[in-house]
Amino acid sequence: MPTLAGVPVLRWSDPLPGRSKRVLVAGAVAAGKSTLARQVSTDWGLPYVEMDGLYHGPEWEPRPTFRDDVVALAAEDEWVTEWQYTVARPLLAERADLLVFLDLPRWLVTWRVIRRTLRRVRHRTELWNGLREPPLRTILSDPDHIIRWAIRTRREHAPRIRALAEQRPELPIVCLSSRRELKRWIGTLAAPAPGDIESEG
Repeated sequence: MPTLAGVPVLRWSDPLPGRSKRVLVAGAVAAGKSTLARQVSTDWGLPYVEMDGLYHGPEWEPRPTFRDDVVALAAEDEWVTEWQYTVARPLLAERADLLVFLDLPRWLVTWRVIRRTLRRVRHRTELWNGLREPPLRTILSDPDHIIRWAIRTRREHAPRIRALAEQRPELPIVCLSSRRELKRWIGTLAAPAPGDIESEG
């Protein structure tokens, strides 16, 4: 079995133990977490909740009810969402029955976050709760500008997942390390899970 930071993980072709009901998607900024979460939602019929939408309030301040909203979400029987935000991660990880880690190449996610940010600034795209990306020049003055944040936090994800695997060794973790692996895994989503096949028989 392949490993990630010393932790056994599943690859795109490995069968899952059954149909998951509470799915977390982890990865760097612009790795494609939300896109994959929506795909899982569509193919598996799970409600999708976007963490960024729950978290951000006016002026980029955290919504005061964010933690309570995450607690309520985690208590639900079915969901798929992104594994992000310090206060949310342990609450969601305790209830998840599958984690998918998008461990894509650094050059790829860096290019994606730059391209995405430029597009959002150019088109003044509304993000969450009326928010928009700040002017591009703020990358020079704001240490938490999304591009600088993405580069700075890139290496934090694998150790975090290793810690989770130590806490919950029974939790299946799928690691996808390239666009090809991601595409192939998405191709397996609509296939019946082992538990589904047994129940149909």
